[in-house]
Amino acid sequence: MTLIAIAPPEFDVTLEIAYATAANFTGKPIYRRAAAYLHADAAARLRRAIVLAASAGLRIKLFDAFRPSEAQWALWSHTPDPDYIADPRKGSPHTRGVAVDLTLMAADGAALEMGTGFDDFSERAHHGNTEIDAEAQRNRMTLLGIMTAAGWDRYDFEWWHYQLFEAERYPLLGDDALAEGLM
Repeated sequence: MTLIAIAPPEFDVTLEIAYATAANFTGKPIYRRAAAYLHADAAARLRRAIVLAASAGLRIKLFDAFRPSEAQWALWSHTPDPDYIADPRKGSPHTRGVAVDLTLMAADGAALEMGTGFDDFSERAHHGNTEIDAEAQRNRMTLLGIMTAAGWDRYDFEWWHYQLFEAERYPLLGDDALAEGLM
């Protein structure tokens, strides 16, 4: 299966691939290069989300997209918590190329306040959490509205994670699915 590169100018997004840096919950890079890829079905829905965000004067920043099975094993080995890290034996929507981790940015490039950072493994990161301030709640609802209107499903425990419905119908993929791997 061919994965589609998600990068400007074809996709008007900002890439801040967290697992290509030490700025993630493991404290070390997981990927050797910063790039994002998606299955064609997910890429089409992301394209729609980009258009919807732009119509509201917003942009999308991507933290992660396709995640090779090898990377899923590295994350699971560090933090084997099935509420936040999918067991690699079952697979993740990320390892199928049909999930994105993202946030919204203002037109000036400033990330909107979401109440927690990316990869915050606490109840404050859950959709519908009312312990965060009203501005962050509104921003999360805006993101949820954009992504839902574009055909994405949410993951209840992570405000930043969206995936295609019935993600399990897509095959699990390793780093060898890419001509130039991430690992």
